[in-house]
Amino acid sequence: MKILTVYAHPADTITNCGGTLARHADAGDDITALIVTHGGRIHANRYAEEWRKNAPDEAIAAAGVDEIIGHKKGELERAAEIVGIRKLITLDHDDNLAAVREDAVDQIAETIALEAPDVILCDYPKNPVFATDTHTVISTMALAAVARAGMFLKNLDGRSETWVKQIFMTSLQATGNDALSYYGLRNDYFVDITPVVDRKIAAMDCFDSQGYSGLFARKLIEANNGEFGRAAGVNFAEAFVRLNSETHPLLTVTDAAREADPLTRHVTYSQIDLRAQFPMRVGE
Repeated sequence: MKILTVYAHPADTITNCGGTLARHADAGDDITALIVTHGGRIHANRYAEEWRKNAPDEAIAAAGVDEIIGHKKGELERAAEIVGIRKLITLDHDDNLAAVREDAVDQIAETIALEAPDVILCDYPKNPVFATDTHTVISTMALAAVARAGMFLKNLDGRSETWVKQIFMTSLQATGNDALSYYGLRNDYFVDITPVVDRKIAAMDCFDSQGYSGLFARKLIEANNGEFGRAAGVNFAEAFVRLNSETHPLLTVTDAAREADPLTRHVTYSQIDLRAQFPMRVGE
């Protein structure tokens, strides 16, 4: 299976679905990550914190946008190698992107056509008028690009139409695990990332310039993936909303549902202490 992720910033692919990608990489699936903005202006902790010092390191404090972008790309490359992302594509739009742009939609559609993914992963878009949220803008463009790639004609565009089979959206915080809890608005697909949680931590530790390494990586996974895991009945999970309905020959019950023991699952999904099992580096 071919997977394409479409996210706004360099770290988003790892924080939202790094564990899922690691499991797919282990299964032999082909993963490409498309990053739409360069990340030079977002979460610039390394540089802002240096400016606050009485005697800042000039090499850091005086870094220009190209140096910051280059540093973040290096972090992304190291993280991608850890989780098993085969290919990185960076479009390098500015982080202050606040509206749908035709040129960016075209670029994403071209990538979809060239990569021909079976599955796309992107953020769950919030209300589209909330233009200060770049994640929503990028996801809106990704969905537009999926439609555009499906309308390519070989005689007009030099390529045939590309059909994406499923889109999984992340970052919907609602964790209800039944159809009634949030009047239907919920994550409806969970991936158990417990077997690869060490790699997600290691990948997040790569983003030192954002302050994501060390304590934050462990806190985010404990709080976010731990809560999704509670809903899923495992230690740590990543949650998704499926865009398209699915067709099956028969009604299905997952192996996880068959094996779940409601009396003991609260013990099962509370077994791992991240900070003890995956200690931080000295100084973090």
